Amino acid sequence: MTVVLDTNALLVSIAPKSIYRPIINALIEGDFDLVLSNDILSEYTEVIERKANATVANNIAEMLLSLDNLKKVEVYFEWKLIGKDPDDNKYVDAAVVGGADFIITNDQHFNILNSIPFPKVNVIDIDGFLNIISKK
Repeated sequence: MTVVLDTNALLVSIAPKSIYRPIINALIEGDFDLVLSNDILSEYTEVIERKANATVANNIAEMLLSLDNLKKVEVYFEWKLIGKDPDDNKYVDAAVVGGADFIITNDQHFNILNSIPFPKVNVIDIDGFLNIISKK
C-alpha cells in the first residue's frame, strides 16, 4: 500500500504515547510506502519545528528520507483540485505522481476529492488508516 500522510496525520503519530503511534511504527517497519515531495517535507519540518523544535524536525526529516519504503517524487503538474485551501494541493499532486492508494488526513478540505472522478484520489481519515494497518 502506498500513501501520502497529510501533516496532521504525521503530527499525531509522532509522540511515543500517541494512540496513532502505530502509524509511524508501521512506516518504519516498511508496512506501507510513503510518497513524499519536497513541498510536503518542507511543510512537515516547518510545522514540527513550530510545535517542538528544530532538532526534532530535522530528526524526523532525516528518518523519513532514510526509509527504504520512501517514494520521493517530483511534481511537474499541479492539478489544483482543492479550491478552499490551495496549499493542500501539494498532497494531491504528490499522490497522483506517486500512485498513492490513499491520502491520510482529517482535513475536511480533502472531501471534495470524493466527487472528482479524474484523477481519482482516495482519502481516508487517520482512524480508518490506523484500523487498516492494525489488521496487518
